[in-house]
Amino acid sequence: MSSNPVVTSAEVAAALADGRAVVALESTIFSTLGLPVPHNREALARCESAVRRAGAVPAVTAVIDGVPTVGLEADQIDPVLAGTRKMSARDLGVAVGQRWDVGVTTVAAAVTLAARVGVSVFATGGIGGVHRGAEVSGDISADLGALAREPVVTVTAGAKAFLDLPRTVEYLDTLGVPLLGYRTDEFPAFYSRTSGVPLRLRVESPAEIAAIARGCRSVSYGGGIVVANPIPHAAEIPAAEIEAVLDDALRALDDAGVRGAAVTPFVLDAVGRATEGRSLPANLALAEANAELAAAIAAALAAESA
Repeated sequence: MSSNPVVTSAEVAAALADGRAVVALESTIFSTLGLPVPHNREALARCESAVRRAGAVPAVTAVIDGVPTVGLEADQIDPVLAGTRKMSARDLGVAVGQRWDVGVTTVAAAVTLAARVGVSVFATGGIGGVHRGAEVSGDISADLGALAREPVVTVTAGAKAFLDLPRTVEYLDTLGVPLLGYRTDEFPAFYSRTSGVPLRLRVESPAEIAAIARGCRSVSYGGGIVVANPIPHAAEIPAAEIEAVLDDALRALDDAGVRGAAVTPFVLDAVGRATEGRSLPANLALAEANAELAAAIAAALAAESA
């Protein structure tokens, strides 16, 4: 037996034992690496409330004192909110072996931990993907491989808008990941509801998504499903406006020589300044909406397993 098993909070453990709905959440978005204080705490409160409203239990993922954790106890919340060390799936063993005090999870790390304890639905803001210029840099997020590998339904507002969205959709197709548009025929662009990138598969309800998840398991598909959920209308920043902002941010990125994990916070900060802060409420709104949809899917899966 491993000396560092993935542990669950008391609430999450009880829900899993009873067959109740649980939704995993990444912790980067709730840390100082995702949103500034105090908005990161607001994001956590709103996402957890959205999950509970839809009849599920929220399970924030992290590494705490070297222990992989799904679901936070009360005394673990503040350390995660203050977290400054981000983990992809490749870093989980490092965080355990080096006994990191706090490691906050990306999409890849979160779905990996969720799958290890049997949580089958996960909500995030936006997934990583194929970076612009990847044909030269080779920069493709580990999120995509994890989404293909782990048997988890992931709800997302598309991929982060500064990525190469057509190639991200194509890469998911290459990996064999079912990509479902929730009441949309286009892959959403995070801040914007549309991107011009068409989707093959459209779904209209959480029950339909749950049925597809069961269908995938019935034919022994062992990987994940991605549900693309557009940002709520009221919080949207129009695609034409955000694209101009992103062009400027990406030029600044190149000029500064920023690479790797530093790209996302650099671009998000630039977008926040250029939109005079409108990107912040957009982030909060889409994260909350994704958490609510994920909980409805988890509830549908739990109801039909009862």
